Amino acid sequence: MKRLRIEHQTGFSYQGDVSASYNEARMLPNSTDSQFVLSSSLDIDPSTSVNQYVDYFGTRVATFDVLSPHASLTIAARSLVEVRPRPLEHQDISWERLATEATRSIETIEQLGQTARTTPHPEVAEIARTIAGQHAQPGQAAHAISMAIGDAMQYMHGITGVHSTAAEAWEERKGVCQDITHITLGALRDVGIPARYVSGYLHPRADAEVGEAVVGESHAWVEWFAGEWQGFDPTNRLDIGDRHVLVGRGRDYNDVPPLRGVYAGPHKSQLHVKVTITREA
Repeated sequence: MKRLRIEHQTGFSYQGDVSASYNEARMLPNSTDSQFVLSSSLDIDPSTSVNQYVDYFGTRVATFDVLSPHASLTIAARSLVEVRPRPLEHQDISWERLATEATRSIETIEQLGQTARTTPHPEVAEIARTIAGQHAQPGQAAHAISMAIGDAMQYMHGITGVHSTAAEAWEERKGVCQDITHITLGALRDVGIPARYVSGYLHPRADAEVGEAVVGESHAWVEWFAGEWQGFDPTNRLDIGDRHVLVGRGRDYNDVPPLRGVYAGPHKSQLHVKVTITREA
């Protein structure tokens, strides 16, 4: 088990004053069966009141507006979380039983359908179907499919954008964790395995010393249902361990962006992001 301190600072700089902005942030983790939130806070500049709720998928959401003229907006989310490893444990379940169980719950039914972001490239669908045909248990197939997608993709910034789809990223064979997660989701759903998008953080260094602050970033991985929900990081081909901190879940990135907002004014905006992760224990 590790204790991780996370500071995620983000926001917008505008080319001049805007008269008002309306925003929602998904940047604070929840306690789950594998992580415990010791503390969390959200600081906003310019200062304003904040309303908080838990959305449909169980993600903490902070909503706020700034109704006075401002040239910049900064949100700083700070969390201290104890995290334990969550290694894969494949359930003894057949494809036929999965097909039955997946239709018994809204939670799994809605994670079977493709979105515009996850619809797979024909080559990805063929890879997934070939691998699925080689495994009697869907959990093992899901693991093999995720590994195959991770192996086929090269992690690289600047090739795709925040609005890129799985099919577009696959054409390039390059992308970031968001792209690799979308491709994996599309592949799993194509063969009948419910799968959902997970957003959070990954401490980038397994050997980091206690007290050492490390530059990090937001991260994304998948969870699939094959008797129970299991997580896997296809970008790094890793089980979900004590360096992964879960923040939100959804059908794709559109359900869990760290910051979303609109503003009133004629000026362009520039997003800035900085994530620092410190191992405390």
